Amino acid sequence: MKAIAWTQYGPPDTLQLKEVELPTPKDHEVLIKIHATTVLAGDCELRSLRLPIYFRLPLRAWAGLRRPRRITILGAELAGEIEAAGKDVKLFRKGDQVFGSTGFRLGAYAEYTCLPEDEVLTIKPTNMTYEEAATVPIGGFNALHFLRKGDVQSGQKVLINGAGGSIGTFAVQLAKHFGAEVTAVDSTRKLEMLRSIGADQVIDYTQEDFTKHGQTYDVIFDVVGMSLSSRGISSLSEKGIYLLANPMPLHMVRGLWTSITSSRKVVTGLASYKIDDLIFLKELIEAGKIKSVIDRRYPLEQIPEAHKYVETGQKAGNVAITVEHNNKT
Repeated sequence: MKAIAWTQYGPPDTLQLKEVELPTPKDHEVLIKIHATTVLAGDCELRSLRLPIYFRLPLRAWAGLRRPRRITILGAELAGEIEAAGKDVKLFRKGDQVFGSTGFRLGAYAEYTCLPEDEVLTIKPTNMTYEEAATVPIGGFNALHFLRKGDVQSGQKVLINGAGGSIGTFAVQLAKHFGAEVTAVDSTRKLEMLRSIGADQVIDYTQEDFTKHGQTYDVIFDVVGMSLSSRGISSLSEKGIYLLANPMPLHMVRGLWTSITSSRKVVTGLASYKIDDLIFLKELIEAGKIKSVIDRRYPLEQIPEAHKYVETGQKAGNVAITVEHNNKT
C-alpha cells in the first residue's frame, strides 16, 4: 500500500511517498481503508520538532532520538470504511463507514491502517463526506473539552481568540449551540467564514486588539495561547473563566496566580478523547447544528505541500487529504 513515511525530523520534504506492507488486523482490531485524513498544526510541529525544549526532549525519547523509529507514519484523524475485522471484533463489520482518531498510534497518512475496535472510532455521520468527517475529531474534541470546562451556558458572552482554525471553527459552533453570544477573533481573510458559521461579532486582530475595547466576556477561549496578559484577564467579567489552550509555562504560572488571587479563573490542560464525545459530535452534525470548514484539499501524494501550507498559519478551518485507491493493495 501507499503511505507517506516520516523519515526524519525536519522540513515537509522529509515526508516521502513509499510502498509499505499492508497491515493485518489482530483479533480485536479492524483494518480500515482510509478515504480521507487531515494535516493539523500539531502534525507539522511533531514532524519538525519545532517545539519548546521541554516538549522536544520527551518527544524525541518517545518517537526516536536521532530519527523517528517508534512512529513512521503521521496522521491523527481519518474517515474510511472497514475492510476487514479480527475474529473477536463485535462493534464493526466489513463495509461500515467510520471516522475517528488514531490517538498516539498516528498512522493515518496511508491507504490502510489497523485500530483496536475500542479506539475512538464510530460510524461516520450520514450527512458528511469522508473529507468532512475526517476533520471532526481533534478540533471537535478540543473545542468541546474546553467549552465544557468553561461551563458555557445560554446568554453568556464568549470570545474565541484564534477562531479560524481547526479547534476554533468547532468552538464557535459549539458555543452557539450552548446558547452563547460569540465574538470570534482572527485575521481578515477568515472573518466572513466565521460569520457564516454563526459568530455574532468578529474582530480582525490585525486591525484591533480585543483587550483594549473595554468589553468584558464571561468566557474567553484562547485557542492560540497568545493573550494571557493583565489586559486579557481584565477582559473577563467578575467570576469569568479564561480557557487557555497551548499554554507556555509562564502562562500556566500566571494563570494559577490569577485563579488564586482573584474571582476569575484560568483553565488549561489537555483534551481527553472519548468515544462518547465523538458520538455527541456526530449527533450534532446529523442534526445540522455543526459542520466542518475545509480550506483546501490535497491528494495523499501532496501531503508535503499540505504541510507547507499549514505552516503558513493562513488556513481557515481544516486541510483535508483525499486518499484515492486503485483495485490493488
